[in-house]
Amino acid sequence: MKIATLLTCHNRCIKTKACLQSLKQSLGVYNAQHASSLAVEVFLTDDGCTDDTVEVVRAIFPDEKTLHILQGDGNLFWAGGMRFCWKEAMKRQGEWDYYLLLNDDVELMDNVFDELFNAQQYAIEHYGEEGVCSGITCSKDDPNALTYGGSIWVNRFLATQKRLVPDGTPQLCELTNANILLVSTKVVDVIGIFGEKYRHGAADYDYSFRTRKAGFPVVLTARFCGKCDNDHSAPQVVAEKIKNMSLKQRKAYFDHPLHSNKDYLHYIGQTSPLRYPLVWLGRKMNLYFPKLYYRISGFR
Repeated sequence: MKIATLLTCHNRCIKTKACLQSLKQSLGVYNAQHASSLAVEVFLTDDGCTDDTVEVVRAIFPDEKTLHILQGDGNLFWAGGMRFCWKEAMKRQGEWDYYLLLNDDVELMDNVFDELFNAQQYAIEHYGEEGVCSGITCSKDDPNALTYGGSIWVNRFLATQKRLVPDGTPQLCELTNANILLVSTKVVDVIGIFGEKYRHGAADYDYSFRTRKAGFPVVLTARFCGKCDNDHSAPQVVAEKIKNMSLKQRKAYFDHPLHSNKDYLHYIGQTSPLRYPLVWLGRKMNLYFPKLYYRISGFR
């Protein structure tokens, strides 16, 4: 069995190193415990790194046939960087059984491949075919604190979701993070890869939505299989930051790919089109009248 592992990185040498070391470790554990071996090749987008990331990564995977480093210019960001290396891996599409998407700040647990393959087997047994499997992650400091995984809709128009917690059995979900995401080649053959209009965020939620819409299952692992801290600021912290900005600063903030209105609005248009006008209006209010926006939103 062969897997193309996809990552993008930008000046997070220590985190990228820990991620790829954990990948190598978990691969070794899996192959030591199973008669059929698993082969992994890494396709890594170096999106303009100026630190020692490339040298460190090459030391972990010295075999040029195992590691493929693709050069970005620093402007690809997450979704763009993932598309970049995914397209490169797809040039050899017939060789792969799966694509494994990883965030470079994830540290994989030794059980990760067993959990992902068990989730794919669950999808076959309960829904008739393989699909997309998301590996649930916990905090690096607290093994019981859920950080990333997947959710189900509570109300699509209101965009309310319920985050699923691991319960020892794989679970069908609707929206997933791609911190650890195992994608069957069958899914890629039908729906392709991340949408071209996403530059940084929301591409993973959109992809799981499209997967379900195409009739494939999207399943969470039964247990935690990776460690990844939630690096997003609390909504209250973001609200205070934005309220204290000048209009010029807010325009620059929302134009930057890391906080882009474009990515989020495109995602809403794809998944909840009836809600799009309301979200668009809310984003405009947040830009021009943030104090009023957060008062209406419940942040005083």
